[in-house]
Amino acid sequence: MLEKPPPTVSFIAAVHFLTVCLAPVSPCHVSAAATDQNIPAIANYFNTKSRYEEANPYLLVDILALNHSAVKPPAPKCTAVHLTAIIRHGTRFPTAGNVRKIDTFQNLVKSEAKGDLSFLPELKAWKMWYKEEMDGRLVDKGRADHRHLAQRLAKAFPTLLSKKNLLDKRVKFITSSKHRCVNSTLAFKQGLKEFFGVEEEDSEYAVNDELMRFFDSCRRLVETVEKNKKAVEEVTRFNEGPEMKRVLEKLADRLQVPYANITMDSVEAAFYLCSYEFAICGLNSPWCQLFDEVDAEVIEYSGDLKQYWKKGYGHDINSKSSCILFHDLFIRLETAANQSKSGLPVSEAVTVQVGHAETLLPLLTLLGLFKDSTSLTSTNFALQRGRAFRCSRNMPYTANLLAALYDCPDGFRLQVRVNEKPVTLPGLDSFSPLYQDVKEQYKQLLQGCNQDTVCQMST
Repeated sequence: MLEKPPPTVSFIAAVHFLTVCLAPVSPCHVSAAATDQNIPAIANYFNTKSRYEEANPYLLVDILALNHSAVKPPAPKCTAVHLTAIIRHGTRFPTAGNVRKIDTFQNLVKSEAKGDLSFLPELKAWKMWYKEEMDGRLVDKGRADHRHLAQRLAKAFPTLLSKKNLLDKRVKFITSSKHRCVNSTLAFKQGLKEFFGVEEEDSEYAVNDELMRFFDSCRRLVETVEKNKKAVEEVTRFNEGPEMKRVLEKLADRLQVPYANITMDSVEAAFYLCSYEFAICGLNSPWCQLFDEVDAEVIEYSGDLKQYWKKGYGHDINSKSSCILFHDLFIRLETAANQSKSGLPVSEAVTVQVGHAETLLPLLTLLGLFKDSTSLTSTNFALQRGRAFRCSRNMPYTANLLAALYDCPDGFRLQVRVNEKPVTLPGLDSFSPLYQDVKEQYKQLLQGCNQDTVCQMST
């Protein structure tokens, strides 16, 4: 049974003046659009800290380019009636916890590293500019991520994401309360205004944490996964295993510091420092040279293991915690289908929902996307090199799930795209299946998957 969507609270963008105007500013003096020459060799392995462009390399040539294999309607006589876009926030600063790790590691390099590394003087001269108060806030590149995505979607869905629908408020915006999500939403709206040449108008959106941060209020998820170290023991085992041990030793050898001084925190700090400097500033920094691609594959797998067991297929509650968002999506599709069938104008042509990796990954899992035939474990790294569950590809900054409903001569059809690329839903054999077949495929979830029930602690 379809559940009623939760209530939302409307806010006007002016209320968030401080979040935009007084946000931390990066000291980057280079363009965030890196050229081929200054893309790190390990850029394809940054997990959830990857740029969107690595998932869609054609955007490196033209940031507003469309994947032409993805923009076609199911058939020439089909009419698009609704689009829901569920989007992760754009590129952000490190969290406070990662800033502390980076600070500790760069102090270790300054005080203890020695040897004949050609880039060691650059590492020692590097000035720490990340501050704890930045704590995951959106950066300029993150705003550009959402502006550009908005303009590509306006090109891909011209009859839905149109100037008229925007001005008539048939494009709705819902966001998590976090600054990076609010500011991503405002950047998306700004991208549309620029695209349509619209003058200043109100920037209304709804903040809805019940929907976009469902993971915070799902008690069973919090107690059995978030607060339970046993839930991620595969990650711990891998990080203590032979592959990761070799990465730690190689890092110690390169810096010529005692093995005991290099920890998993050191590896993460150095690896993600490379990713932050690249994503935020477009720099191929000397920190990137501390790892080769063999190291990067191992570190990426550690990150994927963590996502798999905390947000993906590792535990049933991970995906079930997103039932509320799943039902919300199908309510919107059903409403649009019914209005269109009745000859009425569709009241909500487009819904843009901005959240987090923790918002999107459980929903993709609930839909059965990117599922491998065997689980990701601490012992099958070598066998999982070609895995489908790979966050560097599926969950970069600005990752998105697009659900487009079309009215066709043979009935309503649904196209689902992830990061603007069409995907086939499990059990269906078309990129544009009949909407009725989609509902049949997910019948059990549509009739059940009650948020309160699945999130309740077992007695």
